[in-house]
Amino acid sequence: MLPTEKLDALVRRFDAIDAELAHGNPDGQTLVKLTRERSDLADLVEVVREWKALTAEVASLKAMSEDSANDGEMRDLARAEYNDKATALEELEQRLRLLLLPKDAADERGVILEVRAGTGGDEAAIFAGDLFRMYSRYADLQGWKVEVLSASEGTAGGYREIIASIEGRGVYARLKFESGAHRVQRVPDTETQGRIHTSAATVAVLPEAEEVDVEIRDADLRIDVYRAQGAGGQHVNKTESAVRITHIPTNTVVAVQDERSQHKNKARAMAMLRAKIFDAQRTALDQARAADRKGQVGSGDRSERIRTYNFPQGRVTDHRIGLTLYNLPEIVEGSGLGEVVGALVAEHQARLLAAEAEE
Repeated sequence: MLPTEKLDALVRRFDAIDAELAHGNPDGQTLVKLTRERSDLADLVEVVREWKALTAEVASLKAMSEDSANDGEMRDLARAEYNDKATALEELEQRLRLLLLPKDAADERGVILEVRAGTGGDEAAIFAGDLFRMYSRYADLQGWKVEVLSASEGTAGGYREIIASIEGRGVYARLKFESGAHRVQRVPDTETQGRIHTSAATVAVLPEAEEVDVEIRDADLRIDVYRAQGAGGQHVNKTESAVRITHIPTNTVVAVQDERSQHKNKARAMAMLRAKIFDAQRTALDQARAADRKGQVGSGDRSERIRTYNFPQGRVTDHRIGLTLYNLPEIVEGSGLGEVVGALVAEHQARLLAAEAEE
């Protein structure tokens, strides 16, 4: 049974927010919070209203199909429509159960994506570049905006490290299960004897943090500026535009040198720093909530091997959920990544539903 009292309370809260936004005069911070809360509730409230209307319609059709005052043809028509509507109602109730599951407060946010080459030398850097292009193309298909914040290119192509922001609605909800170690098995272009090499890259997906999420005091920061360096030690420019920021209490360090403007590099570095500290705080909270971690797909630990891309077999295997797909070209091109992401989200939701049923 659905918790009708809770659903009614959520609809009342949604209507109250609308009233406050329409007729109240909230300050800037309150406005941000109300707008975010309304966005979080909007899909749920729409489905609740649809569910209530359909519930009433199903009850009416059931009564018509059982009313002996109606002729047989009328009852048969009502019964047929009742069966169709009852099936639709079951599907709607399942959607509601999913929408009512505990949500990660960061699900609707954009992310800071970090991809780093692991073991495997040049081939690992090339693979890191392949992963970044996969995520970039997937993001494009979702209508998200990708902006490179920092990049260090590999000597034979790809990246030793690349960090980017991905902006859009629900980015973290779709990409948060990508954190971990990714492994590739293939024959490198430089391999003359056709031997398969195994290389690795790590992916970190951090929810973007706003200033209200993380308090960072100026006194806790050490900011260094220096000349940006290009490949082979060549100067990108002759001014000290590169920025390195150290958060002293946590010893968290970020550096950005891509922009010629020191101001822009500092702004990007601060965004990265907030995301890292926010992620560390969330991770500590998750570890303190051991029961909640049962519902996660993987721990998000960067050292956890989560997926293997086997090129000779055209196979991608996600080890956390035992998923194997044989459309590797489409996945690494980004167009097929949605199938993997969808399976991970579905598994996560199934675990949460099972946990809810046990309570």
